[in-house]
Amino acid sequence: MTELNELECTLEAVLFAAGDSVSEGKLCAVLQIDKGALEEAARELADYYDFNRRGIRLLHLDDRYQLASRGEYASAVRGVLETRKPQNLTPSALEVLAIVAYKQPVTKTYIEQVRGVDSTYTVSSLAEKGLIEDCGRLDVPGRPILYRTTESFLRSFGLSSVSQLPSLDSFGEADNQQLMLSELEEGGAAALPEEQGRAEPDAVLQESED
Repeated sequence: MTELNELECTLEAVLFAAGDSVSEGKLCAVLQIDKGALEEAARELADYYDFNRRGIRLLHLDDRYQLASRGEYASAVRGVLETRKPQNLTPSALEVLAIVAYKQPVTKTYIEQVRGVDSTYTVSSLAEKGLIEDCGRLDVPGRPILYRTTESFLRSFGLSSVSQLPSLDSFGEADNQQLMLSELEEGGAAALPEEQGRAEPDAVLQESED
């Protein structure tokens, strides 16, 4: 593969220096290019990393871009940063996360209706981990909080957008919950929210809960 051109090198430098994700709008403004040119440069940069088996990769998270270390080098990255290995999410946490991912925005009451059990702890835990977030309130009496997935969720499960989740349209409501769970379990390599920036995106989270 050919070497990177000036725009691609500039994009690489900006994302490396930023550490965190940067919006498309800000990148276009700073680099003085349109969205199409940005997408082409980002695609070329991502392909360059993959083709040359580099230790970093370019993530596309909704309307944002970010550099991250490649998953196979997670152990070495953690050794240098002196961070402990993230653990797996429990089945109940994955279940709640699947419901939010596929049905967002949703209230805690809706989650509990689908699961049939109190989900207060699990919802709070996922919010603390940065995998779901408050996105407003439902306009009904009591104005319950609405939850949606976050950029960290996309990073964690290797998605650019929730639109990449498989469709559930062809499944009955009884089948949807199990399918949602299985899809997240299959895709579930993830990065802890505190391991953003140049940290690896392949560790999986765990907690103790009900």
